[in-house]
Amino acid sequence: MVTTGISNVIELLSGVALFLFGMTLMGDGLKKVAGSKMEMVLYKLSGNAIKGILLGTGVTSIIQSSSATSVMCVGFVNSGMMKVRQAIGVIMGAIIGTSVTGWIICLSALEGGSGWVSLFSTSTLTGVVAVIGVILRMFSKKQLHNHVGDILMGFAILMFGMSAMSGAVSPLRESEFFLELLTKFSNPLLGILVGTLFTCVLQSASAAIGILQALASTGAITFAVAFPLVMGIAIGASMPVLLSSLGANVNGKRAAFVYLFTDGLGAVIWSIIFYSVNMVMDFSFLSMPMTMVTIAALNTVFRFATVVVLTPCIGIIEWIVCTLFKDNTEHGPEEQDFARLEARFIEHPAVAIEHSREAIHNMASEAKANLEDAFYLIGSYSDKAYRLIEQREDVVDKYEDKLGSYLVKITANELTEAQTKEVTKYLHTIGDMERISDHAMNIAEAAKEIYEKGISFSEAAQKELRVMFDAVNEITHTAFTAFINNDLELAYRIEPLEDVIDNLCDQLKLNHVSRLRQGICTLDQGFVFNDLITNYERISDHCSNIGLGLIETQSDEFDPHAYITSLKEVRHHSFDLYHEAYTHRYALPVEQECKCD
Repeated sequence: MVTTGISNVIELLSGVALFLFGMTLMGDGLKKVAGSKMEMVLYKLSGNAIKGILLGTGVTSIIQSSSATSVMCVGFVNSGMMKVRQAIGVIMGAIIGTSVTGWIICLSALEGGSGWVSLFSTSTLTGVVAVIGVILRMFSKKQLHNHVGDILMGFAILMFGMSAMSGAVSPLRESEFFLELLTKFSNPLLGILVGTLFTCVLQSASAAIGILQALASTGAITFAVAFPLVMGIAIGASMPVLLSSLGANVNGKRAAFVYLFTDGLGAVIWSIIFYSVNMVMDFSFLSMPMTMVTIAALNTVFRFATVVVLTPCIGIIEWIVCTLFKDNTEHGPEEQDFARLEARFIEHPAVAIEHSREAIHNMASEAKANLEDAFYLIGSYSDKAYRLIEQREDVVDKYEDKLGSYLVKITANELTEAQTKEVTKYLHTIGDMERISDHAMNIAEAAKEIYEKGISFSEAAQKELRVMFDAVNEITHTAFTAFINNDLELAYRIEPLEDVIDNLCDQLKLNHVSRLRQGICTLDQGFVFNDLITNYERISDHCSNIGLGLIETQSDEFDPHAYITSLKEVRHHSFDLYHEAYTHRYALPVEQECKCD
């Protein structure tokens, strides 16, 4: 008897392990097939409460994880990409969507029969799905087919685990101790507490419901026992979401608490209503034996009813969580910009890449603003403007450090070809943007030297610097605009202009040497003049890199060096046309050209 009991326990634990593994494998496969699209839909379309609830339900039903959906919401709120009110609707939808797994588990209750009916039995269905999954996983080279194979194998393992659990607990229907223990769970407070603790340990409401459905197959679970357990399971499901808020800001903690608050309030409301009415009417169905189907239905109805009742109170829920978690800190623009690079999004590449894109756009704006301010500083120096450039340069440096490490972490995931190209483009670009900001700092230092030493350039040198300034200003604007808008045609204009700027730099250096020989310019002026010219030339080089990186990611096979050679020799993409136009636009006056031998 003891040996049989131990065997049943081992079989039950094995079934639980297979069930959890199968659910994880199926969920991961679903995320890889549709998750990235669902994440972006969730991110961009959760406008109002109803839409958020529908989206949360849909996304959770597809990726089979209310925790994943809710954790994404916490991340969105934490990074400032979503408001707390929006997150409440999505989390409510996730609470409903997670009940779908219970209905999938009900397939394991299908019994075999004779003839065609036997094809729909659990064992047959599991076997067919497993074979198809193994074939797709082992013999297909397509990534999509491999993920579909994971989904099918995960489903088969889940079903087999469910069958193993049902078989292991079937002797319990004759156990007096088990029946007596279940009677205690009919106490609402004890049932809710046990359901909550059990789910907190498993970290999965779907797994907890699955085990409850397996126990229901014994016929020993009544409605009186199931109802408080289901409410407790719903409350315990908030644990992974609460854990995800560790290290989040105040708004992230508010969003995470919504899950616990919603299910907890739902349990309070329906417990009071149900058991109060029962005291008057004495419900006869409390002793009704539950099945897998009725457990799934009870779970869905409880969650749906809770969301329906609380939806009109979203504003009140927002006020409560904001009152419980007060925000007494001041957030500077730098913290708000960096907050979007959430570590929790690394496992969701589509969202992580989108946030990286937005952060890089902010970085580009900072770098461009630094360059424009540095240009302006040459003729109108002030210590305040100089300090602002220094501060902004520090911010750009931090952008490069944070974005660089963040993008590298994203590459550890399985990315699509398009995502790989996108990440590669960003990694190439952030270094060039940071260097442009560095050169802006160098120009600001040159402006400070000009101001402190009282240096003034000759009229000819001022005209040359003005022409160079206009050309560099245009190439930076073109490069940054092409990158932000992903404008390939605009990117093709960068290299011709960079070539013109290189020629201008050579010409300006020759002109300066000529003025030195004639005694028009001094060595002090010459050092600063050359510093400015060198920085202008380096800025145009980095703009060229940005343009080439953009073109490279749009081509399957691309060699930047070969591209530049072919661009000049074969004159692809209207190189001659753009080069001629820029040469005329930024031509030096004839009298400014070098007359030296």
